Amino acid sequence: MAASVEHVEAASTATEMDKTEAPETIRDPETSDSEPAGQEQDPDPDEDGGEPPGPKIRDTPQDIRLEAIANTVALHPSRDLLVCGDVDGDVYAFSYSCTEGENREVWSSGHHMKSCRQVRFSADGLKLYSVSRDKAVHLLDVERGQLVTRIRGAHGAPIYSLLLVDENILATGDDGGTLKVWDMRKGTAIMDLKQHEDYISDIAVDQAKRILLTTSGDGTMGVFNIKRRRFELLSEYQSSDLTSVALMKRGKKVVCGSSEGTIYIFNWNGFGATSDRFAVKAESVDCIVIPLLKQILCFTKLCLSSIRAINLLPNRVIGCIGQHVGEPIEELAKSWDSRFLVSCGHDQLIKFWDISSLPNTTVNEYRKRKKKDGRMKSLTKKAHGDNDFFSGLVEETEKKKEEEEEEEEEDDSDSDSGSD
Repeated sequence: MAASVEHVEAASTATEMDKTEAPETIRDPETSDSEPAGQEQDPDPDEDGGEPPGPKIRDTPQDIRLEAIANTVALHPSRDLLVCGDVDGDVYAFSYSCTEGENREVWSSGHHMKSCRQVRFSADGLKLYSVSRDKAVHLLDVERGQLVTRIRGAHGAPIYSLLLVDENILATGDDGGTLKVWDMRKGTAIMDLKQHEDYISDIAVDQAKRILLTTSGDGTMGVFNIKRRRFELLSEYQSSDLTSVALMKRGKKVVCGSSEGTIYIFNWNGFGATSDRFAVKAESVDCIVIPLLKQILCFTKLCLSSIRAINLLPNRVIGCIGQHVGEPIEELAKSWDSRFLVSCGHDQLIKFWDISSLPNTTVNEYRKRKKKDGRMKSLTKKAHGDNDFFSGLVEETEKKKEEEEEEEEEDDSDSDSGSD
């Protein structure tokens, strides 16, 4: 069925929050102008200067609670704004801040008829693209949340993945294994190829915007040439679904996550077979985020609610970033300033994790022994849950233990560093 393109000019049904009608922030009674009688009426001017306390500044923004489970989250490329899409087909935009109580819903859109699976900002942050199980591609205006263009029936099967190649070109993959590349200036597909036997889980592109890489539930990675508009090759079959793909080492390495918890590593232009693999002993590695292009650190999202930081080459698990306690995580995204990692999970929460110090992490060549209690090293204050009253004490204790362990490990590091 041919895709139908609509350019929407009328006012959208999206609900934009009017700044003049925004709900008032709930203020601390101590700072309220209308305090009930009976409280301190004549404070001593010598006590603490008599000034009310200012707003509380947090290390990370507060969690954002949603009305439904979010499948996807994306962060604006130049300001503190995020967008998420949920299982009901709704798309929400929120501004976020480290000042307590300052997170705000900016607008919402309910144009998708089925679950929204991916949302992505354009490079300039002015446009937002979304895809859904309803087989449609939507283009929205970021400032107002209004629908600009709709491509109905963009695929013959529900759309699973989305990638913006540049300001005019985007790629989509569906549940049936079909990849399409779209020229949004015309609203038509310039590539329509089915090389995979199962869903296309993720899509990546090289820096030259020439080669597309796809991962699939059939266990292969696909290579497509955008410039020549043709299929190049499939990698060898792996033993499980390939769930994610990312470029590392300035484009010299390609890494793929899998449903069995193994990360597969390919050399660039050596896509036929893996050059290395790293079993992180997780049930699934479904999402990979690179904090900085020149860094070799990446984050793996594990379907059992945990987010870990790992290092590739040498292959080491560094520690735990955070978790959605007892609930699977759907997607990760990095903030424009690389300060926060954001996650959305089945607990209907969007969580923020401070990762500003991770790119400077030093990775030892030798393997560290596992802790006796089985807990992974905490890389953020909230790594093992938000409600740990003694988190500060635990961190100090863990640091002392790690220093003692490192002293012991230095004695036998030669015997531990030779195997992966």
